[in-house]
Amino acid sequence: MAKPGDVLLFSAVRRDFRPWLLLLNAAVATTGGLLIPTALASAVDMALSGKFVLVTVLWLLLLAATEIVGDAIGIVLAASITSRATAWLRKKLSRHLLALGHPSPFAAGDAVSRVTGDCGNAGSVVVTLMSLIITVVSSVGSIVALALLDWRLAAVFAVSVPLAMLLVRTHMQLTADDVLAYQQVSGEISARLLDAVSGKRTIAAAGIASREAGRVLHPLPRLAAAGAGMWRTQAKMMWRAGLLLPAVELAVLVAAGFGILEGRLTAGDVLAALGYTALGMGIVGQLPQLTVLERTRASATRIAEVLDTPITGRPASAAPRHGAALELRGVTVEGALHDVDLVVPAGVFCAVVGSSGAGKSTLAAVLGGLSAVDSGEVLRDGEVGYAFERPALLGTTIGRSIGYGTDSGAIEVRDAAVAAQVHDVLIRLPQGYETPVAEAPLSGGEAQRIGLARAIVRDPELLVLDDATASLDTVTEAKVDAAITTVLSGRTRVVVTHRPATAARADLVVWLENGRVRGTGTHRELWDDDDYRAVFTGGE
Repeated sequence: MAKPGDVLLFSAVRRDFRPWLLLLNAAVATTGGLLIPTALASAVDMALSGKFVLVTVLWLLLLAATEIVGDAIGIVLAASITSRATAWLRKKLSRHLLALGHPSPFAAGDAVSRVTGDCGNAGSVVVTLMSLIITVVSSVGSIVALALLDWRLAAVFAVSVPLAMLLVRTHMQLTADDVLAYQQVSGEISARLLDAVSGKRTIAAAGIASREAGRVLHPLPRLAAAGAGMWRTQAKMMWRAGLLLPAVELAVLVAAGFGILEGRLTAGDVLAALGYTALGMGIVGQLPQLTVLERTRASATRIAEVLDTPITGRPASAAPRHGAALELRGVTVEGALHDVDLVVPAGVFCAVVGSSGAGKSTLAAVLGGLSAVDSGEVLRDGEVGYAFERPALLGTTIGRSIGYGTDSGAIEVRDAAVAAQVHDVLIRLPQGYETPVAEAPLSGGEAQRIGLARAIVRDPELLVLDDATASLDTVTEAKVDAAITTVLSGRTRVVVTHRPATAARADLVVWLENGRVRGTGTHRELWDDDDYRAVFTGGE
């Protein structure tokens, strides 16, 4: 039965030419493997006759060498194909997850599980399929070889084929649901675990580690049930296969024995018949590979689930009206913003204020292109730089973290750090800008300023700061503001803030309340409104 991810797997197979090389190599190695039993039979008959035939020995050695070299080449090709297919799937999936915007419909831990585990499983599809194809070809070739030896041997073997096919079909049907359930529950546990790790300090402070561990591991019984189901099915199939193979070999051996008595077969032919019987029953021995194939298809289904999720509410490509850097037209984000119309003139310093839960961070994410909208249009022009309240410092060193995602050199990185008022801190680190991020003892305010430097180094037309200076004292914040004004002269800045001093320095203040624009103007103009003052004074 076809699954949604099967088309994706087919795309992964056909996008690269290396599977054809693997197939060609497999054809040569399989041909050699099918000829070996006959060559070995000739060698045995030669030994029993007491005559030495050089050609017979050389032919056997050549076939053995062909199979060994073919296997070695196959291992290298298989590794290359798997790694490339996995990388392609991860790139495709990551791009779509990023394009879905924030908040994503997929939990962070679940998304990580799909990008890592599921893409890794799905990337092995070529190797898994090739292994099964080779096994099927070997089985068919073995039946033909048996028929060439003696049609009676092929007839005896043919009786086992329906039983083998029944085993294979039953195995795939029984494992499909368990494999998919196992993948889904694994993703759920990953999502819960990532949430717990992200909030470990809060959990420790609240003294609820045991309760949180129970929450993370709550789906574990379902995972265990799915895993046990897979192993039960596999164990059942394996012992049946373990009985079927010797039974078929015994039947073929008996038939071959009668062939010897009647003079139709030699001792070498009997050896060859047993070899072809083992090769012919290889498909039964591939039951674990069938489980791998089902896991691959289940992983591809989970990847396809993300790729099939439509990207909605993307910002339009049109530019805002003349003289404006940003324009929002009827923008709505479910649960956060409601029918927001806003124009931010080019080159102004705009402050976004509002009480907790007013929608400030969501508006900043929409303006910066980090969040999709459910309806409306977001029009903007030029490169965007974005800094967060709690920046994630990516990159191996502090310097590379500042230049992350750009081609900026050491001079540009240093200038951005100077503008963010963090250069003096960084040069005092053990290795300066080359200090590994994991070894840098940074405070929250210092990490914020590094995140701010990372936004500045992009030389953006629009700089969006989502509480990115909240951990700085007012004096340092004022210095940062002055430095940014100098470095990014004439650029548009949007700053989410809770501080009246920051709002007072802004050219334009956007006052949000319950996801709507309550008012716009300068801080002085809005200050006469009691509700506006309450945003900063808490109503006192």
